[in-house]
Amino acid sequence: MSMDKVKLTRLRRLIIGHLVETRASIALAGLCLLGALLMELLAPWPLKLIFDHVLMGKPLAPSWSYLDWLFQWGPLPAVAILSASVFLMVLVGGACSYAQVYLVTKSSYQLAAKLKVMLFSHLQRLSLAFHAHVPSGELVVKMASDTTAIRDLLTDWGVRALYQSSVIVGMLVVMTVVNWRLALVVLGSIPVLFIALTRLSHKLRGSISRQRKQEGRIASRMNEVLGAIAMVQAFGRREFEQNRFELEAARNLAEGITSARTTAAVTRVIELICALSTAVTLLFGSWQAFKGYMTPGDLLIFVSYLKSVYKPIRDLGKSSVRVSRAYVSAGRIEEVLAIEEEPRDAPNAIAATNLTGDIVFRNVSFAYDGRHRLLDDVSFHIHPGQKVALVGPSGIGKSSLIGLILRLYEPQHGSIMIDRVDVRDYQRESLRRSIGLVLQDSVLFAASIRENIAYGLPEASLDAIEAAARHAHAHDFIMALPDGYDTVIGERGCTLSGGQRQRICLARALLKQPPILILDEPTSAVDPASAAMIHDAIDRVQAGKTILMISHQISPDSDDSDFDQILTLRDRKICVSAPRELRVRLTS
Repeated sequence: MSMDKVKLTRLRRLIIGHLVETRASIALAGLCLLGALLMELLAPWPLKLIFDHVLMGKPLAPSWSYLDWLFQWGPLPAVAILSASVFLMVLVGGACSYAQVYLVTKSSYQLAAKLKVMLFSHLQRLSLAFHAHVPSGELVVKMASDTTAIRDLLTDWGVRALYQSSVIVGMLVVMTVVNWRLALVVLGSIPVLFIALTRLSHKLRGSISRQRKQEGRIASRMNEVLGAIAMVQAFGRREFEQNRFELEAARNLAEGITSARTTAAVTRVIELICALSTAVTLLFGSWQAFKGYMTPGDLLIFVSYLKSVYKPIRDLGKSSVRVSRAYVSAGRIEEVLAIEEEPRDAPNAIAATNLTGDIVFRNVSFAYDGRHRLLDDVSFHIHPGQKVALVGPSGIGKSSLIGLILRLYEPQHGSIMIDRVDVRDYQRESLRRSIGLVLQDSVLFAASIRENIAYGLPEASLDAIEAAARHAHAHDFIMALPDGYDTVIGERGCTLSGGQRQRICLARALLKQPPILILDEPTSAVDPASAAMIHDAIDRVQAGKTILMISHQISPDSDDSDFDQILTLRDRKICVSAPRELRVRLTS
């Protein structure tokens, strides 16, 4: 989505709302800006008085007669007083500028923090389909670099650009009063500068946009490789991954060089135009001074103002680079914010409390893209307290079916009922808290074991956490760790074995004491001993719970768990059987 096509985007609403909230600080910053600007405009005038009336001995003009007292004690006291006034102006101007910079910078950092919070909240509300197709590195770049670019824009543009623009306007007004002919020479260079900067900025934005996208690819590549570093090293693919990363880095470098070349061009063009204008001004001004149309002091003060005008113009040119970066970053963030979030809960949605675990699929059809269906007219009924197997080959739609129960996805047709209530009539978060979930891929965080087990129930006591760990056969190995339940595990639990990670995930699901327990191939990646412990743990907590276990296939075995139903997913359909007379085992 282009920002030019958006009338009032969420990003703009956030910025406007923040400016309204901090209007007192912004108003105070504006007063400080005026104070600093006034001191900047007054600073050259003592030099004119010293040059014309002390060194040249010219009498004061009638409009300056109120300053006669300065010269009644002689030239040296007058020079001392005028020099002290310059120092005082610099001191007051510096204090005003400091206060303005502090207030605006504080406000910009607060805005950046709000933007990151809003973006993070929005990302969490987006569908799994979005996260499945957008690289995480791209989102990290938007969260970190793009929000920082907007913050820097407000700091740089809000502080410097506003001040510099005010200085330019004020200086041009004074220069026009001093000598309007010379002022016309200076004014004639400004449209040329504006046209040159506009063209270069447009070119710079395209380069920066490509560079940002490439940075996202680099971040995604790093995230992918570092997340699977054990696999990379085990297969001896470090050189391969290094070459792939160097290729991405080379592309990013090429775009960076293009941006740097354009940035350098901006600076050189500004300096060239400013130097040409200064030369013409000095030539024309010297001619006027020789002819007596202006005093040498007037020429001195005009050249002083000319220097003060071109310095902020050069700084504004440099700031245009940040503006271009922020413009691109704002567009990238707005693209994410414009993506539709998960459907909101209905106004009359109810809490999913005291569920019995009765699950009904009624003519459910589902497709990620709305066209190519994974499930087609699926119907089945799981009664409260039943233990059910859902089997089928990989990619057939088993995990999608689980996502529909959790309302991670919405079906295109049909309805899903839990305890005779359509899942869409439940509060989404309440429904998910009532379901225990153990995934095939053990998802753990870089935190303590206690925090990982209590992730779904943060207020749980240590006794409850230990009880859940005992049920999952995890307590013994946890106590053998250096800090027990306070042991901090690595990212994604990399310091634990596969069986240990899966048992912690099971303890996390059991801690909530959910009426519905869903296990997505919980023993597919663990050793036989760990698998036996997990099956034993499930059998021990089965009473009063509806359990849905997912796997690829089942085989008869008189020594393992039995199921009340077997749901076989094949050709987008469900085949239901109730082999109560058979003893079956889930195999992965």
